[in-house]
Amino acid sequence: MHFLDQAKIFIRSGAGGPGAVSFRREKYEEYGGPDGGDGGKGGDIVFEAITGLNTLIDFRYTQHFKAQRGIGGMGKNRTGAGGKDLVVKVPVGTQVIDDDGETVLLDLTEPGMSAVLLRGGDGGRGNLSYKSSTNRAPRQSGPGWPGEEMYVWLRLKLLADVGLVGLPNAGKSTFINQITNTKAKVGDYAFTTLRPQLGVVRHKSREFVLADIPGLIAGAAEGAGVGDRFLGHIERCRVLIHLIDINGTDPAEALHIIQDELEAYGGGLDEKPRLIALNKIDLVDTELVSAFRAELRAAGAKRVFPISGATGRGMGALLDAVLQHLPAATATERPSGEVEDAEDAAPWSPI
Repeated sequence: MHFLDQAKIFIRSGAGGPGAVSFRREKYEEYGGPDGGDGGKGGDIVFEAITGLNTLIDFRYTQHFKAQRGIGGMGKNRTGAGGKDLVVKVPVGTQVIDDDGETVLLDLTEPGMSAVLLRGGDGGRGNLSYKSSTNRAPRQSGPGWPGEEMYVWLRLKLLADVGLVGLPNAGKSTFINQITNTKAKVGDYAFTTLRPQLGVVRHKSREFVLADIPGLIAGAAEGAGVGDRFLGHIERCRVLIHLIDINGTDPAEALHIIQDELEAYGGGLDEKPRLIALNKIDLVDTELVSAFRAELRAAGAKRVFPISGATGRGMGALLDAVLQHLPAATATERPSGEVEDAEDAAPWSPI
């Protein structure tokens, strides 16, 4: 399934049904009074967050959503049926944003969460409601109120417990493949990962969701390399893992580049706990690892975890540190803190 995290759609609530003009006609009642019923209310546009979806790809092919209009009123004071509400089902974590691209109208962060965005128009009045002491036989009725319409943006922000960040080619895909069942593409070149990916990590009878976003570059917070959209996927993470390639850009420089982008993006990203992982230590000697650890600490890193995404070396200590920042039970765990499948809950062990 293709991943799409942003889509623009048109929505319109249903118009109200027209009121009826009718008069009662019965045997021995030649001039009965008015009995036209009111029109039915138009359907609402409702957004609902459901589980089992993690992409907005369906909205690339279906972009217009129109609720049913109300049925017109009828004689014998019968009110028309209301139009059926149109429920737009979106993934959990979806924001509904105004056409200006900035104003957040809805933020659906919980499974089953729903909200009415556009209300259907009220039905028109039938001629019975116009009857008065001076107008005993009104022949007027209301046409029904029109529905509302607008264009909105749907923007998906993945819900994950842990976010994985780093410069391009830092080894994030190898890392997530090592500790989850994800099959991320791995390549010895920058921007191997082109879209955010999710994986479930199981460690010491706990489990949590890890989000891997494509590599960030300088200026990502302003949109360079579509980095601003990628950063949005880790806004709701509780802790970040910053992967640094020991063979790539100078580690201290890599640390500052990511820190600057998190601060520039805002949303509290720079205030989240961040665990620094010095990756690919299997390719260098221990002296270089020690030197770079000292350099990162001098640059402001509190804890540095030397790891190898390829071999799993050092991964256990890093995951132990991650668990310290998670709640008693994550979204994928039962309220008691037990994982869903006990057979899959064996502690992760490095190769």
